[in-house]
Amino acid sequence: MNPSALYQSAQARVVAAATRSGRSSDAVHILVVSKTVAAERLVELLDVGVTAFGENRVQELEEKRAALRELRPHSEVRWELIGPLQSNKVRRAVAAADRISSVDRISVLEAIARIAREEGSERHVAIQVNVDGDAAKAGFSAAELRAAIPAIGAVVQGGGVIIDGLFTIGRLTPTPEDSRATFASLRNAAVEVRRTAAEAGLSIGPLLSMGMSGDYEVAVEEGATQVRLGSAIFGARA
Repeated sequence: MNPSALYQSAQARVVAAATRSGRSSDAVHILVVSKTVAAERLVELLDVGVTAFGENRVQELEEKRAALRELRPHSEVRWELIGPLQSNKVRRAVAAADRISSVDRISVLEAIARIAREEGSERHVAIQVNVDGDAAKAGFSAAELRAAIPAIGAVVQGGGVIIDGLFTIGRLTPTPEDSRATFASLRNAAVEVRRTAAEAGLSIGPLLSMGMSGDYEVAVEEGATQVRLGSAIFGARA
């Protein structure tokens, strides 16, 4: 099947999962993960209404954004950086990404805000949460994030960033069902974090970015508002 057909199939599965969990059919959005996929292959998805793509690396995001502008100059496309962000690439990320979803430490959030303020803009971000305590993954634990709320609030108060919500990378599991605990943990953590933030006068948006090609239906059932799909749309990467 071609990418557009696979995207439409995935969209139908997302709607079905949302319905099973008593949620609106438009409560969840697909972020198409286009890493290693040539820009020319994305055009077909643009033509069926896809408007959001995610990249793991700043350089690839820059290159693909420029290529799509050439291929479809009148299309409105949003780009998200979903991979780790090194301090020396923050300025480039602020310029290239509409949302930086992998903010895993206060110093990165501060750098994004400072650069955005210098440029007279605001950058949307998501905070990465490591709910499984996986040493191989970046991000705040739920407890660390609650403790960091005053520091995050100070950055937001200074301007330059808008916190859209939370983002996690789940564990590799034998079956999709085995991922359910991770997604439920993020959903529950989000409730506590938002409560703590509200008490401090800080607003954290409703984004819950969790679930990928192997487990996205379970993620939707557990409250995801965004799922990140690559191989489900483009097939296994070489």
